[in-house]
Amino acid sequence: MALSGAPGCRAGERGPRWRRPWKLLALGLLSASSVLAAAPGAGAMSREEKRRLGNQVLEMFDHAYSNYMEHAYPADELMPLTCRGRVRGQEPSRGDVDDALGKFSLTLIDTLDTLVVLNKTKEFEEAVKKVIKDVNLDNDIVVSVFETNIRVLGGLLGGHSVAIMLKEKGEYMQWYNGELLHMAKELGYKLLPAFNTTSGLPYPRVNLKFGVRHPEARTGTETDTCTACAGTLILEFAALSRFTGTSIFEEYARKALDFIWEKRQRSSNLVGVTINIHTGDWVRKDSGVGAGIDSYYEYLLKAYVLLGDDSFLERFNTHYDAIMRYISQPPLLLDVHIHKPMLNARTWMDSLLAFFPGLQVLKGDIRPAIETHEMLYQVIKKHNFLPEAFTTDFRVHWAQHPLRPEFAESTYFLYKATGDPYYLEVGKTLIENLNKYARVPCGFAAMKDVRTGSHEDRMDSFFLAEMFKYLYLLFADKEDMIFDIEDYIFTTEAHLLPLWLSTTNQTISKKNTSTEYTELDDSNFDWTCPNTQILFPNDPMFAQSIREPLKNVVDKSCPRGISRAEESLGSGPKPPLRARDFMASNPEHLEILKKMGVSLIHLKDGRVQLVQHAVQAASSLDAEDGLRFMQEMIELSSQQQKEQQLPPRAVQIVSHPFFGRVVLTAGPAQFGMDLSKHKAGTRGFVATIKPYNGCSEITNPEAVKEKIALMQRGQCMFAEKARNIQKAGAIGGIVIDDNEGSSSDTAPLFQMAGDGKNTDDITIPMLFLFNKEGNIILDAIREYEAVEVLLSDKAKDRDLEIDNMDQKSSENDSHKPTSGEAPSEPQDAGAVSEEPVGGGESSAVGDPGPLSPASTDSASVPRADPDPSPTEAPEPACTAGDSQPQEQHTQTEASSKAHWDSKVQPMESILADWNEDIEAFEMMEKDEL
Repeated sequence: MALSGAPGCRAGERGPRWRRPWKLLALGLLSASSVLAAAPGAGAMSREEKRRLGNQVLEMFDHAYSNYMEHAYPADELMPLTCRGRVRGQEPSRGDVDDALGKFSLTLIDTLDTLVVLNKTKEFEEAVKKVIKDVNLDNDIVVSVFETNIRVLGGLLGGHSVAIMLKEKGEYMQWYNGELLHMAKELGYKLLPAFNTTSGLPYPRVNLKFGVRHPEARTGTETDTCTACAGTLILEFAALSRFTGTSIFEEYARKALDFIWEKRQRSSNLVGVTINIHTGDWVRKDSGVGAGIDSYYEYLLKAYVLLGDDSFLERFNTHYDAIMRYISQPPLLLDVHIHKPMLNARTWMDSLLAFFPGLQVLKGDIRPAIETHEMLYQVIKKHNFLPEAFTTDFRVHWAQHPLRPEFAESTYFLYKATGDPYYLEVGKTLIENLNKYARVPCGFAAMKDVRTGSHEDRMDSFFLAEMFKYLYLLFADKEDMIFDIEDYIFTTEAHLLPLWLSTTNQTISKKNTSTEYTELDDSNFDWTCPNTQILFPNDPMFAQSIREPLKNVVDKSCPRGISRAEESLGSGPKPPLRARDFMASNPEHLEILKKMGVSLIHLKDGRVQLVQHAVQAASSLDAEDGLRFMQEMIELSSQQQKEQQLPPRAVQIVSHPFFGRVVLTAGPAQFGMDLSKHKAGTRGFVATIKPYNGCSEITNPEAVKEKIALMQRGQCMFAEKARNIQKAGAIGGIVIDDNEGSSSDTAPLFQMAGDGKNTDDITIPMLFLFNKEGNIILDAIREYEAVEVLLSDKAKDRDLEIDNMDQKSSENDSHKPTSGEAPSEPQDAGAVSEEPVGGGESSAVGDPGPLSPASTDSASVPRADPDPSPTEAPEPACTAGDSQPQEQHTQTEASSKAHWDSKVQPMESILADWNEDIEAFEMMEKDEL
């Protein structure tokens, strides 16, 4: 068995280092899982059910892949709502998000080895021929070095790996002569100019035709790159060197990794999110395991597995010790400052950290993997998908979900590690949610807002490259596979590289003798050969016993994680007081404030004011803690103020042929029916009013009565429009922005204000749609005349009415147009100020009511309890509302309209059934404390 022994080392025997022939731990667990899955009382899923779910994954993949090939190829990605391909330069720019697109048929290349994993060898052979014939890598286009490496170079190498495997078997690919490898080598040389820096860290972007510094390159002026961007190259570049015998690629990738290692913060052994590629200075000094750093850690451990170089394992273990010491606060993983790792850098987590439980399985640290995975699953059960970011008390921070595969990846690894059928049920939930909420006629659409169920017109290439691969493997038995998956290692994009590369073309020294390693406590690592009886106890209740305390963690508690004081069993200093925990009635908290130089003043109106004098702190460290506390208090106040604003609403087209599968993000109104209190919403056919602006008496009341009125923004107040259509008998209203090209993807959520008067007379619901979303409804009216919509606080079950309309729906599917769109990674930037604490003064004022600071320098705190009870330990309040993922604007209709820098191209031949054309995945706002 791949786990139980390695040459020269018996299972459980202490050895100098883990040996590479151990294979990839996470991929070598089939034997262990078979023991546990068959254990009595484990509630194992039947073979028939597993096969049914596996076949369902195959059908879902076919739906996504065939629509890409039919409607988008040779474009880079599919836009599943408008059924066409996303071609860079022909669609409105989405900024850095588009750097993944290089006019090289990205989705097809990214999907190559997935076809073989899913036993679609004929389709694979056809796809390889298309790539060889059609793909051009010499385009004058600026692309991301990171994305091009993991998706395109990795895709070509993964395709080559399985192509030569199939050729060896003798049935398929007999004509293949390394063409994909030749393309990979060509691409590798095109990426090398990015490494022309003194540090060896690559520029973040490169022009495929002109490189970096060429006058026509249009890149090469950048100074910063993310740690993952520079540290996620070694697998692909080393594999390219080992396959071709050309060592330069592996050398460049190793140099970049060496530089990052040397620049780690020596006292904490952590790395920051962003680094200067010329000086090596950390630009963003926050550190975590999510966006910006994630795959750097992954590649250190996997580089050891693939290349057999002990130095990579030593580095990984050094970082892992720091992660578990500072970042891990089970079940949470919270960013900290590299220089002050006991201080959290932010109060939210991003969804990319969902890969980490899978990496912990690779490490053999199963308990925290189970804990974090279960916490993430609870968030998914609440929102159907994992939001791009969520707070420590599990409220939505960024509401998008671009169908990321990291959680499915960790689910697969945990099932292989534990054999617990619970993880099969988790996978089943993922399949059901994808089909119910993301599936559309032309593929699967990303979620624009997990709270409302609205869509984005994008289906990222990684969805095909990773999601279906992990889901299929989760339900597949060994005999279902046409090759042994244990012979390969997964890259971060789930591409397959053969483990035999470790002994091929070894031109690089395996040990970096110039690097010093920190002396570490061996008990954290156990330099032993993996022993499945230790890592994965033969107990079907093992994983369940770890999950049980967390099963209600999202809905019924607001955990702050295990305190560092508890972790050390009382030894060492207590963690600093956090703003979210502060109670003005707690004498101990007041004493801590005094030590930090923070004074509390009771004002005459009942509020309390906090003022910090750094010079009055007990020490410089306490002064820093005080400054952090004040910053947190300001952030907390601002966050709570946002919560008073209304969340987005949904307009769902429910009539034929849409059947509820088109969901548009709508802005709420501060008057009229509160849709959050009327769960059924308001349903009705839409009608355009006359006059269209709705600013005078409606002249076609017979057309509006008992319908939802459509009107244009402008020329009068929103409340006046509402009164006019209500008088005409309308049951609801939709105001469409007259600013051509405006879209909820590129503009902050819009909230319609009243007219300054009492609006209690308005009883119908009113929603606001930007121009792009409004045109979707108007186009549907022109095509179908009778269009029925549902106005609600969030999208309802899309399967309503479908069962009775299957025949009509299937007939309609044959009239689809063509279209496509692309992916993005979260661009978070949010480190707390690293400025030294001076003798300055900060203040915060608290109001006993809803928190609403008077300025950016102030923050609200709870008012002192008139009858304090020191014996009670107050917990932070759990709120039902979710913080908004973007800034909200409340404007009156008479206010000036926003200026739009770019016009959206009008929709041309749009599928009549389907014309939601969402242009952009909104770049993540920078979230600075």
